Amino acid sequence: MAIAKIGKIVRFEWDEANVVHIARHNIIPEEAEEVFFDGNNVQNEDVEHSLVEERFLIIGQTKSKRLLYQIFTVRGNKIRIVSSRDINKKEVGLYEKETGSS
Repeated sequence: MAIAKIGKIVRFEWDEANVVHIARHNIIPEEAEEVFFDGNNVQNEDVEHSLVEERFLIIGQTKSKRLLYQIFTVRGNKIRIVSSRDINKKEVGLYEKETGSS
């Protein structure tokens, strides 16, 4: 399920805080960005964390086949990744169900 609000990705927005945050999970910005170009990614609204601004979640695969779970927001034509980590067993099942893969 794709979130239509993303539209055309023009660029990603990074600052030191979110780079440090994802680094705790051994993820670099370039790898986190790859998830958005996975044709089988799974996206949905992140209602639980959308208090200050609208947030979304995405589960997708990187070029190295790593499956990541990410929270992001859209600011104009930029995507800001708020959080990124490896997916857990429950999320693997969701990804496989949504994409028809195993």
